[in-house]
Amino acid sequence: MSAITERLQAVQARICQSATAAGRDPQEITLLAVSKAQNADAIRAAWAAGQQRFGENYLQEALNKQALLQDLPIEWHFIGPIQSNKTQPIAQHFSWVHGVDRLKIAERLNAARPAELPPLQICLQVNVSHEESKSGIAPEEAYALASAIRQLPHLQLRGLMAIPAPTPDMELQRAQFRMVRTLYDALKQQGIALDTLSIGMSEDFPVAIGEGATIVRVGSAIFGPRPAKAATA
Repeated sequence: MSAITERLQAVQARICQSATAAGRDPQEITLLAVSKAQNADAIRAAWAAGQQRFGENYLQEALNKQALLQDLPIEWHFIGPIQSNKTQPIAQHFSWVHGVDRLKIAERLNAARPAELPPLQICLQVNVSHEESKSGIAPEEAYALASAIRQLPHLQLRGLMAIPAPTPDMELQRAQFRMVRTLYDALKQQGIALDTLSIGMSEDFPVAIGEGATIVRVGSAIFGPRPAKAATA
């Protein structure tokens, strides 16, 4: 058994344990393997171990890996902020986008999504920690952006994504995740159809599951530490 297989199985076991402890069905939680800075062989090894969904942050790196792995029916997710000049390849080569925080970007993704593909699945990125260095809309802006995105025919709004400020204080981390869940519930009460909470990473996904995560984005806990020189484009 490879190291990636062992780590993947350990993460899956922790997801089941965390869901059970929270009184949830483990089948409600999707594991997204964050493969940025990992090579195609590592992704292929995770696929062989049963992982089908992979998340990438760097566009050119992702496109290179997609070309090497085109024999595998991987569900590709783009994570993080999007520059305007990268909307077309993202719309053409990914199934999900976690990180839309501007209507302009949503409109460009919608225009570039090929008509023969299913709608691009969208999560709004929310900056619940109000960090100036981090992307994401303020919670009070979420309803207006969600309402506008629902009108775009080639996008399907699914939910919210957040990357709260890292902290060793798990109760503070829990409170930040709870803020995202509270906003999620509020938007649903206002008539916005949502079914996805993309919160939680390698260090804190059990806490996120306890607060309602439906997608956890896990990288190093599956692949090990990222290489020192990561792609930045």
